[in-house]
Amino acid sequence: MRRAALFAVLAAGLAFASAYGCRQTPPPRPPAPVDLAALKPKFEFRGRILFQSDLNGNNEIYLLTRDGLRNLTNDPASDEFPKWSPDGRRIAFSSNRGGRYQIYIMNEDGTGIVQATHSENDAGEQTWFPDGSKIAFTESWRRTFGRSYVMVSLDLASGRTDRLIPKFVESNALPEFSPDSRWLGFTGKRLIGWDVFVADLTTGESRRLTDGGGACRPHFSPDGARIAYVSGSADGKGDIWLMNPDGSGKERLTERPETWDYFPGWSPDGKYVVFSSGTKHYPTEGVWSLNLVKVGTKRVIPLFSSGARDVFPDWR
Repeated sequence: MRRAALFAVLAAGLAFASAYGCRQTPPPRPPAPVDLAALKPKFEFRGRILFQSDLNGNNEIYLLTRDGLRNLTNDPASDEFPKWSPDGRRIAFSSNRGGRYQIYIMNEDGTGIVQATHSENDAGEQTWFPDGSKIAFTESWRRTFGRSYVMVSLDLASGRTDRLIPKFVESNALPEFSPDSRWLGFTGKRLIGWDVFVADLTTGESRRLTDGGGACRPHFSPDGARIAYVSGSADGKGDIWLMNPDGSGKERLTERPETWDYFPGWSPDGKYVVFSSGTKHYPTEGVWSLNLVKVGTKRVIPLFSSGARDVFPDWR
């Protein structure tokens, strides 16, 4: 009876984590002809936004500017989770074009694709160190029951890999650095449910900033003063929230019970948070679009929709 109860609790925890989209990737859908030239942003913004979409049937990397949309990858495999390098000249993304998911790097225009990781495990959901010399990513390890996750750093010059925070022995994923390189925000799982953590990179010690599960994907603001993250604590689905780096001052940014709001990223000036939103649960159903929320007023502004699943925005 004890064993049955334990498995029931673990299954509930896995379902709970999946419900908040902390680590899910959408399956491919049937392709449909799309005229990229006809797809324009609904709001005039400055800069460049990378994102992932399956608008042509499988996941590819796209670039959105005020002038329109451009396709940066075109491969039968799934290209996902694009991230700008600190200088804006390179893009890291994950792909299973070689079999397992690995990290690849390309130029800002989509040329010069090279494979960066050669892990025996799936590698993905990466970010750049603030100085651009390394990439941090998540390795997915197969276990007897399910998977566990661990964050790894890759030195681009030497190819050396290391555990990012070896003192955190439970599952840890989705790394994001503070601008000053001192803090690492990440999503961690103790026993049941995912929560937001930060680690002090000078000591390797970490602390939990949220409680109760259902919170993930922290992103530091450009000045390092605030963290945007996802939480389902208010409506049971998912909203964009803000908090201070010590976990205080929690504030709900999106208050839309009819939608699931995920994958926050900051505008370069820190005035907006870009995020993905859908009216059906990600990743298996419905259309997902890009939106902005103005931090000072909480006004939500539709930004772009291809009619497919547009997710993982990263803005420079």
